[in-house]
Amino acid sequence: MPNTRTFKFATFNLLNYTAPPYSFYQLHERYNNTQWQQKQLFVANFLNEANPDVVAFQEVFSQHALEVQCKEAGYDYFKTVDSPSHDSLYPQVLFNPVVAIASKYPFKSADALSPCPELLEYLNNQNEFKFNRTPIKCMIDLPDFGEVCFYVVHFKSQRVQSMAHILNIHNLEDPLLQLLHQTVGTMQSQISRSLEASIVYYDALKTQREKQCATLVMGDFNDVLTSPTLSFMTQGFHPTRCEPCIEHNEPVVGLTDSYEFSRSFYDEKNKPFSHYYQGKGNVLDYILASAHFNPDCQVSKVKALDYESYDKHISPTQLTEDISVSDHSVIAIKIHF
Repeated sequence: MPNTRTFKFATFNLLNYTAPPYSFYQLHERYNNTQWQQKQLFVANFLNEANPDVVAFQEVFSQHALEVQCKEAGYDYFKTVDSPSHDSLYPQVLFNPVVAIASKYPFKSADALSPCPELLEYLNNQNEFKFNRTPIKCMIDLPDFGEVCFYVVHFKSQRVQSMAHILNIHNLEDPLLQLLHQTVGTMQSQISRSLEASIVYYDALKTQREKQCATLVMGDFNDVLTSPTLSFMTQGFHPTRCEPCIEHNEPVVGLTDSYEFSRSFYDEKNKPFSHYYQGKGNVLDYILASAHFNPDCQVSKVKALDYESYDKHISPTQLTEDISVSDHSVIAIKIHF
């Protein structure tokens, strides 16, 4: 494709990126020196091979180590907006990993996403809300392309919070407790994930309208996009219809799975899984894009979009986690304009 420029954007769940001597979640869960060297080599090899311009990271415990590694790879701009928490009895044990963003281009702004209070009230969630992992909202002015608003997310996992303390049940195998976890507990997890997604979605569309800027929501969604929990994020938006864009001389407000803009989608290839659990594949990692990235939109600068998956390190048959790599594939989009 002659006389074109390209940019590449990637999202990368690192799987417990925790520098020794720290542990993640439990005292015995930590890297030895060899495993940690392998982990850093795995990350370095991806950055060198894929060479994305902007990377969204999830499951970051050791922020400084990742920042150093990214800057050594040519990413001069790095940001986190939160910090992991420490166990009260064993300070070397870390909980609540954070998200991060690294870029080859300077940030115009990079901040924690603050929920809109009026939206929380509208959603009947007037208590003090807190993300499980605070998203990053970042503005970058890309040369010859313009401003892009990046959201780095890691939505609530499908893991159920125990209800044992509510029932005063000490036996975790109790049939009543297990039944409630499978029903009420699962519902609570879905509600939490959907609420987080609603807040990000609202802010992304509002910012699109106010700033008329391109938008990417990148990260681990911890669910399939077609689930009732998340499907609203791409509903009501018709990426193949361009009449409203032409009428307003601006891509319409909304989000679409960037895979649907890619040449792979039009070639009718199956979308690659990004995660396996007990041999079952799912797509949990996404890059949602505004119509600015739609090659079929007449007012978009993008002429073509490629969807890439880096998954050589994961195997459908592997039942145990290999912490020296990741249990997620890395996904990326490359735009040509």
